[in-house]
Amino acid sequence: MMDTVTITAELAKVTEHWTPRIIGRVNDQYVKVAKLLGEFVWHAHENEDELFWVISGRLRIQLEGRDEVVLSPGEFFVVPRGVRHNPIAEHEVEIVLIETVTTTHTGDVVVERTVPIERQVPAD
Repeated sequence: MMDTVTITAELAKVTEHWTPRIIGRVNDQYVKVAKLLGEFVWHAHENEDELFWVISGRLRIQLEGRDEVVLSPGEFFVVPRGVRHNPIAEHEVEIVLIETVTTTHTGDVVVERTVPIERQVPAD
């Protein structure tokens, strides 16, 4: 069965910052939404690229050895595989993430904020 998805409605269901919610799948890619606030954690995904698409707010992404990227609503950036990065949201940011299904939340590090894939699947 095919259903339409409304990004803003899915974002309204997100109750915790830095806790992605899977809202779709395209082949081997998950489409996720999340709300971000504060600084996350430096990490890398050795085998997967990661797309950050800002819906509302302003997101800074620090990149190791490169200039940071600043995204406004409607803009996206793909962090290439293997690049250490650290997202920062000085005020709440709503985003869409597109990630390969094998992508772990905090990549090569595990911290208190790490959310396993089982918690990213919506209960509804």
